[in-house]
Amino acid sequence: MLERIRGMQAGLRRSEQKIAEVVLKRPHSVVNASVAEVAREAQVSQPTVVRFCRSIGCAGFQDFKLRLAQDLATGTPYVHEEVRPDDPVVDVAAKVLNRSIASLTRVRNHTNPEALEQAVSILTAAQRMEFYGFGASGVVAMDAQNKFFRLGIPCVAYTDFHVQAMSATLLGPNAAALVISHTGRTRELLRSVDLALDSGAKVVALTSGGSPLAEKATVSLLVDVVEDTSMYTPMVSRLAHLAMLDVLQVAVALRKGVNLAESLARSKRPIRERRLTQRG
Repeated sequence: MLERIRGMQAGLRRSEQKIAEVVLKRPHSVVNASVAEVAREAQVSQPTVVRFCRSIGCAGFQDFKLRLAQDLATGTPYVHEEVRPDDPVVDVAAKVLNRSIASLTRVRNHTNPEALEQAVSILTAAQRMEFYGFGASGVVAMDAQNKFFRLGIPCVAYTDFHVQAMSATLLGPNAAALVISHTGRTRELLRSVDLALDSGAKVVALTSGGSPLAEKATVSLLVDVVEDTSMYTPMVSRLAHLAMLDVLQVAVALRKGVNLAESLARSKRPIRERRLTQRG
């Protein structure tokens, strides 16, 4: 929660930024404070405090305090160790892997069960799925297609805006679009989401809390991880999105009653047939 607030702080209203500053400075005090006390310390109105809570992805003030208390009590601290040019390779490996492990743990601890349930229901009911993303998120979208087509669901991934936009207009009420973006602020991607919604399709988003994409989607699975701005390190949001796709695919398979092992075995059989046999 603290990392989410820190990451979103610059994009909040000025009055909400005052609340963010109070929370980041004294999170333990805020957990035990009333909405009136927080408003007084931040020198804002009580409705502004509630609006701040909703802006960062919480249902209200009590929901915000509960999540903050859980983070302070049991949250896994984010492991941030900057890689340096003079680091031994073994240290580079440890730092990169520690970041990945911490980020996946964060996603596990903070996934909203209600949103996850709703997303699985939407994807289970969909007669067609499309996956949208650009850049690193486009790679995740293609991986989603590779996962879900094995369940016998017609699906395709689009990483080109023009094709996305044209296809989104044709989706219809029996389809679903799964849209992936860490920032959730790419204009072209948001346009595709609007077109998909206008066609009657439902949109499931993998994105950060408080982003325009999270606000537009039918349901949003908030994957709040802290990206390292170092040019040397890969985006950990990519790993978090891939992990959430695994969760969704397995859950949809179980919900549909698909025999996952049998389905995967059938899909892999043609690949195994093309491999050379091992020598005895």
